[in-house]
Amino acid sequence: MNKEEKKELWRWLESRWTNPDIDWKKGKIITAGIDIGSVSTQCVVMVDGELYCYGNLRSGSSSGDSASRGANFALDGTGMTVKDWHYCIGTGYGRVNVPMAKRAITEIACHGRGANWMYGPQVRTILDMGGQDCKVIRIDEKGKLTNFAMNDKCAAGAGRGMEVFADFIGISINEVGDRSFDIDEEPKPVSSTCVIFAKSEAGGLLREGWAANKVLAAYCSAMAHRVLELMMRVGLEPEVGITGGIAKNRGVVERLEKELGMKFSPKVWHNSEYQKRNIPFDTQIAGAVGAALFSKAAVEKGKG
Repeated sequence: MNKEEKKELWRWLESRWTNPDIDWKKGKIITAGIDIGSVSTQCVVMVDGELYCYGNLRSGSSSGDSASRGANFALDGTGMTVKDWHYCIGTGYGRVNVPMAKRAITEIACHGRGANWMYGPQVRTILDMGGQDCKVIRIDEKGKLTNFAMNDKCAAGAGRGMEVFADFIGISINEVGDRSFDIDEEPKPVSSTCVIFAKSEAGGLLREGWAANKVLAAYCSAMAHRVLELMMRVGLEPEVGITGGIAKNRGVVERLEKELGMKFSPKVWHNSEYQKRNIPFDTQIAGAVGAALFSKAAVEKGKG
């Protein structure tokens, strides 16, 4: 493996999608939400409250540049430009630096609203597993925030920690979940709560002869346990939905389900029409979805 290939092991796959059933030029209200996270950026565009397109890519060093790249990525091939938007809201860590946004709203509120729209009103607890932190969000039937907690540790319990660990082990971040179950028996979790010390501990295990998959399993288990502790601080109210990039890592999700003794809501649209039309469900776009929905509400209230 050459250096260039290894350097990209941490990178999640980027994605975009456009709804072929919507002619945006016939829409009355076109709104957008841009979620600038520490690791990834998502842009969602809605036409009259329906999902029209989205883009999900890696955040850069500049929030403004990430917002522009995210918007261009989502709009690629649609013929739409940001000038066609009636309203845009920024969210995430870089929310105050989204040049095309008329307002900024916290990612906690946007993830609650977006997850409510994606999963359905029955979901009361949202686990947002992001790049630099993990949040547990309690919402009501309309997606309004009622309580939340977030981890106050380092990135070991979040997506960036998993990226660093995957790169250290030498396995693509996209393969970690499956590879962590390709083991003879479940190992004990790594004990460290810091990425640096966890890497050191993993290095020691590898030198002792542990297979890479077994080390991954130990780290996924440790991450699941730390998330569980956070969830217990807020208290769980079923059903529970997951957002964020780590939601795509079954090595963490399924181990967390086992520790909780419950299953999370299936990662599918509660809107049956969306399921029939095979609209892809991406757990990372929830914040941007919420921002786009808040944008629509702003237009309807005459704030556009």
